[in-house]
Amino acid sequence: MTAEMVAPAWMHEQITAEQYDSWSEEQCAGIEIVDGMVVVSPSASKRHNRLARILANALEDAAGPDWNADTDFDVRLQDVPLTNRRPDVVVYRAETIDVTPTRPEHVLLVAEVVSPGSETTDRIVKVDQYAKAGIAFYWRIEQAATGVPLVYTYVLDPATKTYREGDVFTGVVKVVAPFPVRVDLGQL
Repeated sequence: MTAEMVAPAWMHEQITAEQYDSWSEEQCAGIEIVDGMVVVSPSASKRHNRLARILANALEDAAGPDWNADTDFDVRLQDVPLTNRRPDVVVYRAETIDVTPTRPEHVLLVAEVVSPGSETTDRIVKVDQYAKAGIAFYWRIEQAATGVPLVYTYVLDPATKTYREGDVFTGVVKVVAPFPVRVDLGQL
């Protein structure tokens, strides 16, 4: 069995922004585009999805009218070569809810819940991509064996376009800006 028999031909070629924008939401679900190439993500576990939803809901409640928090949609990091990431949680400007694609300048914070198989991407690759795109805050949530998640926070240094490490929290998070809040991720 050849790769062409398993995956469609378009998965072996660079995808342009125009091509990607012509696809339906169903075609885009479960994939990211990195340097123009399609990256298929396995389905997330229930625990992963629950943690992302709890975090998004808490951030949404705290955000006030100027910010929204949602899960599972594209953030266009660059057009050429096309790089679209699909963070687990995105906090973005409320007035850009109908603007597509969502651009880094619309985004305040992205959060990734680390799953088996995504460790290197979430700990190294995405950190670099989000920083270079200029997203002010990055959170990485590790699912600890104890059931209480660990939240690693990163703050962008705009001069160097790199993140500096912030605080590490277990289960309870205090959002630094623009809205102070305690997010209780509790026992999952």
